[in-house]
Amino acid sequence: MPSTIILNIKELAGISDATSPLRGAELARINSIKNAYLVIEGEDIAGFGRMEDLDKSKIPSGQVNAHGKMVLPAWCDSHTHLVYAGSREGEFVDKIRGLTYAEIAAKGGGILNSASKLNETTEEQLFIETYNRLKDVMRMGTANIEIKSGYGLTLEGELKMLRVIKKLKERTRVTIRSTFLGAHAVPSLYSANREGYISLIIEQMIPAVAKEKLADYIDVFCEKGFFSVDETERICKAGMARGLKAKIHANQLSASGAVQSAVKLNALSVDHLEVMNDDAINALCGSKTIGTLLPTAAMFLRMPYPPARTLIDRGCAVALATDCNPGSSPGYNMNFVVSLACIGMKMLPEEAINAATFNGACALELQNQTGSIARGKKADLIITKNIPSLAYLPYSFSSNHIEQVMIKGELHYV
Repeated sequence: MPSTIILNIKELAGISDATSPLRGAELARINSIKNAYLVIEGEDIAGFGRMEDLDKSKIPSGQVNAHGKMVLPAWCDSHTHLVYAGSREGEFVDKIRGLTYAEIAAKGGGILNSASKLNETTEEQLFIETYNRLKDVMRMGTANIEIKSGYGLTLEGELKMLRVIKKLKERTRVTIRSTFLGAHAVPSLYSANREGYISLIIEQMIPAVAKEKLADYIDVFCEKGFFSVDETERICKAGMARGLKAKIHANQLSASGAVQSAVKLNALSVDHLEVMNDDAINALCGSKTIGTLLPTAAMFLRMPYPPARTLIDRGCAVALATDCNPGSSPGYNMNFVVSLACIGMKMLPEEAINAATFNGACALELQNQTGSIARGKKADLIITKNIPSLAYLPYSFSSNHIEQVMIKGELHYV
């Protein structure tokens, strides 16, 4: 791939060579250069600086004029359920009529509804549906993403989902991390034998996933009515013994002790955190575990938002993600997530952008190759339209402000 230079950048934002998640006051700072250029060689950022310092004799033939536009790192969406079959708008109507998340699940909706649809869908059709979603994801500025299984709830169904994710890794430029989430819910077949399902996960699913090298992480929905803290620890430890790091759904509906358990397991992240108490906050802020906040899920379910302001002020590392799924967050627009983080959770624009880029990369263990502007990192970039400031991105939430997306050095027009 030939060299490319982006010229006359109004502001090149997100410059950082940090290697660990940004916290506290660091999260509210975005280093930038005004009137800048950026050089890409192949897939990587080769250099950048002020236009007045550019050696005009060494300008590559491939040029992009970004006059009046901003360049920042592409989004890193570290929590999604992008592989699913069909949709669940009927449950959306049920929610409007007043049914709760638990009530919908109790009548066969929720995760079990998606599991039924997925197990009736062929692997090829599932790949096509997800690939089309992923193309939209790219156009919205996301270049790095985590995708979970969890709608199979059978050995065959879970492997089918993970094989689709593997194909996506092989056939797109997006960097994808895969997560095994067999412990998403207890399927109806095991409603009177939950221990039997846990044994299936530990004794058959995890070994099969590890044998085919289909997952980077293991996840459990640790919540009342789903999996207890003790069950979560058993399942995570079984996955960790096979080389899968833990990422745990924690404290979405109740202060279950899941955060403290995740910290004890040295989980890479704990995700959701709508319901937090002092014990959970104290455990998280004193750990290396990242708290991934999913504001669109809270909005869609009409739940209180995660206490982002408290978590940040207490020194917790936080990331932002979409939780894209057909039941509680049917969208994958990280731009709206960033806006909602500011509007609903009182995060500063700089905090929200950092949480959706560099800290998101940390939650994917990709911080050494993406998530910020640095020499040698992948050229995963957003080129905005002509906008007045970075704060305008979350402020003007109803418009698309992205003109081009670059993924590993390749430009895509939106």
